[in-house]
Amino acid sequence: MNNAAHPVVLLLAAGQGRRFGGAGHKLEQPLGDSTVLGRTLSSALASRLRLVVVCSERLAPLVRGNVAARDMVVLSEQQALEGMGSSIAAGVSAAADASGWLILPGDMPLLKPDTLRAVARSLQRDPVVFAQYRGQRGHPVGFSQELYSELIALRGDEGARRLLARYAAEPVAVDDPGVLLDVDTEDDLARAQAKHSAPGALT
Repeated sequence: MNNAAHPVVLLLAAGQGRRFGGAGHKLEQPLGDSTVLGRTLSSALASRLRLVVVCSERLAPLVRGNVAARDMVVLSEQQALEGMGSSIAAGVSAAADASGWLILPGDMPLLKPDTLRAVARSLQRDPVVFAQYRGQRGHPVGFSQELYSELIALRGDEGARRLLARYAAEPVAVDDPGVLLDVDTEDDLARAQAKHSAPGALT
């Protein structure tokens, strides 16, 4: 695959998950026969888009074996504390030759591979796009190559909100409620586990 002609999925798994009140990190929590991060990773791989994972040292073992070392950006625990903006900047820098980047939080285990492909296609027309389900904004959010210099300058916990406020973002309508479900709390995890075990509940 020619990286310059295709967007890259940038999976972020370096956050501290402070809102999760259970034992352990939220991305390590079991979901089906995998984990929250494992499920998100599987969807990203199934999209067949190039994948770059930005993760902390703690979570790197959940990624190795599924992703080539060259497509992993492993942050020290101190670097991971710097926030989502810094994680995005590190990932974009690692895939600087891509035509764009799809920002996918690691806690989106029910997201469908088709959604990633749909958002990637939309980046061929618009510089900033996001997945939308029944009128509600979700993830991933996509940025085209023309925003490279601004993405690599991101720092702290702000993430890409400043860019979304500055540029008109185009919605990509998808039939995928998984774009709305991120696992921040124990209640979110219970909801994800219930929907995973009962696929009919996703429609």
